[in-house]
Amino acid sequence: MALSTSERTELVQLSASQMADKLAAGEVSSRQLVEAHMEVINAAEGDIHAFLKVSEDQAYAQADEADRRRATGEQDGPLAGVPIAIKDMIVTKGIETTAASKILEGWVPPYDATVIEKIKKVGMPILGKTNLDEFAQGSSTEHSAFGPTYNPWDTQRVPGGSGGGSAAAVAAFEAPLALGTDTGGSIRQPGALTGTVGVKPTYGGVSRFGAIAMASSLDQIGPVSRTVLDAALLQEIIGGYDPKDSTSIPQPVPALSEQARQGQKMDLKGMRIGLIKELSGDGFQKGVEDRFNESVQLLTDMGADVVEISLPHAEYALAAYYVIMPSEVSSNLARYDGMRYGLRVMPPDDEPQTAANMMAYTREAGFGDEVKRRIILGTYALSAGYYDAWYGSAQKVRTLIIDDFKKAFETVDVLVSPTSPSTAFKFGEKMDNPLEMYINDTATIPANLAGVPAMSIPCGLSDDGLPVGFQFIAHQMQDHKMYKPAAALEAALEDKWGGPVWKSLNASWLNAPATSDAD
Repeated sequence: MALSTSERTELVQLSASQMADKLAAGEVSSRQLVEAHMEVINAAEGDIHAFLKVSEDQAYAQADEADRRRATGEQDGPLAGVPIAIKDMIVTKGIETTAASKILEGWVPPYDATVIEKIKKVGMPILGKTNLDEFAQGSSTEHSAFGPTYNPWDTQRVPGGSGGGSAAAVAAFEAPLALGTDTGGSIRQPGALTGTVGVKPTYGGVSRFGAIAMASSLDQIGPVSRTVLDAALLQEIIGGYDPKDSTSIPQPVPALSEQARQGQKMDLKGMRIGLIKELSGDGFQKGVEDRFNESVQLLTDMGADVVEISLPHAEYALAAYYVIMPSEVSSNLARYDGMRYGLRVMPPDDEPQTAANMMAYTREAGFGDEVKRRIILGTYALSAGYYDAWYGSAQKVRTLIIDDFKKAFETVDVLVSPTSPSTAFKFGEKMDNPLEMYINDTATIPANLAGVPAMSIPCGLSDDGLPVGFQFIAHQMQDHKMYKPAAALEAALEDKWGGPVWKSLNASWLNAPATSDAD
């Protein structure tokens, strides 16, 4: 039975776990959930452009199968039947996967990433593939070859990047959940700018098999959601050892959702939280600092012992990252040469028809400016005579940052900081100054360099009416330790603000007539 506009609006604004409860109670079907979100997608996409590809037929087929399994008692898990969106950096069988680049336009993979296999196994319908900065290289989703994504809170502003599409889709109620990839903050920074929850698991805690490689020692797939519990439930599904990923850690996923539920009781007595000295103050917007400090006070009020912690080498993280990451980009993107798959551009007839010439023309036409910039930087850093001075030195700094985290976690359970130095900025504001754009990831990059888990949750609105993100960081393979305080702070903030931040979004597209109202 089709849903009315009011029923659809109420349904899509539920959390994923609430949707799952309604499915379990027989109050709604997976097909109805997919239909409700498809209608919101149709109404919102003209303003948001969160999706590059909507996989409507596949989503309905997967929903019908989830409903069939539920009817026959073949339960698949706590999120069975709940739909999800996928960042177009993750390979999906039968659905075009482009990494938002012209060089992969039209490529339909013959296989699924491991996380997609897991999503399908538990019966979660895939709504489509979301937009991103080309090959995940950017902090604003302005570098997509197929046009930018717009922030649902203010369409004159960016949704962050590189995973702006996944964050915007969840914020705009086009999807209750999404998957993203995080190399230097690409899940957490968009989460901060769109008022969503974004999690970067421990490096190796979630399989990267089938994630299109940007920087292999930094990339990590993780959840995008509207609540901490939803993120926990999704990470429990996608996490775990995978023999197809040589960096996968052979350990089981900890009980994340249990920790999130404990956190909802708002009791943090006995927990020690470290306030990172180097990731606040100068360069951070006043509204961001204000919401962050208020949130720290809430953690203290719930019984946590909050102390200042120094990560003395954190100030060098940005510089080290922008040597290591482009170096790995240069290596990983060498495979896009026009020879095997993707775009192929032949030289003009009056030029030699050589493989080298074809590769040069293909890469010139297929890559955008930001990708070319990073390839050039990385190739330079790896070149003879410069490797030790640049790449080698950056790796030494990385080791010092890893040691800083190890020392910090000897005395505290988790670390905290603002997620992003500012709220969402306007389109074009930072495009002409790459360094200014790169600084957006100041607070998120250290966790990627160290391989530790980190999470951003919304902690209110700044004076400009835009969301602010609060970051939790835990030690390697201790992802569960950040879920409890994050859920506690989320609950305390809801009490303080009279409801979740994301509920205050003015989503006008939710008022578009539903199918049942068409008569």
